[in-house]
Amino acid sequence: MKAKEVHKLSEEEISIEVNRLRKQLFELRTQAVTEKIENTSQFAKVRKDLARLMTEKNSRRTPATIS
Repeated sequence: MKAKEVHKLSEEEISIEVNRLRKQLFELRTQAVTEKIENTSQFAKVRKDLARLMTEKNSRRTPATIS
């Protein structure tokens, strides 16, 4: 997910996407313990997308201050 795509999402859509990515990350961790994961780069992709969403969510919550 690109940053421009994240900017276009509403607050509710961001929350839904954050929950979905957290579940996906949990499932990846579970698979890592119980079975072999073919594509280990999925961890980094999911974490980066989650970070993008959380950053956007937090920036919307706090007003921008210009010094």
